[in-house]
Amino acid sequence: MAATSSFDVVSDFDRQELVNAIDQTIREIKSRFDLKDTKTTVELGEDVITINTDSEFTLDAVHTLLQTKSAKRNLSLKIFDYGTVESASGSRVRQEIKLKKGISKEIAKQISLLIRDEFKKVQASIQGDAVRVSAKDKDDLQAVIQRLKQEDLPVALQFNNYR
Repeated sequence: MAATSSFDVVSDFDRQELVNAIDQTIREIKSRFDLKDTKTTVELGEDVITINTDSEFTLDAVHTLLQTKSAKRNLSLKIFDYGTVESASGSRVRQEIKLKKGISKEIAKQISLLIRDEFKKVQASIQGDAVRVSAKDKDDLQAVIQRLKQEDLPVALQFNNYR
């Protein structure tokens, strides 16, 4: 009798890599000629990044820097949920970027429906903010991972607890 194998589909990010990406962004802001005198701040909270700068032009430059540094550290850009640009004191602008973590119920249902439709020998069950995928054959699980990597979902997916 064959034992079943499984893995979890989760949406998470390495917080230390994010801290490093933000530190590199701040260093480059301080050294770049066009951003040096803007008094730009980038602050990392528990689940939000706050950018405070002097104009929307420099805000776009900081976005580009943050995205470049994050991509170099293998962080998906799908973890960033950009909020609206607000006016701050002294004709400055502020923006909060929420950090997305976990798979919502709607996306989890979409993933499990996709697995159920395309892979008959594979079971998917929603467990909180993760999806557990199990099957008797490990090749089927590898095929599911490859298929989910092709799907363009609004969250960054990782596959862990592969047993």
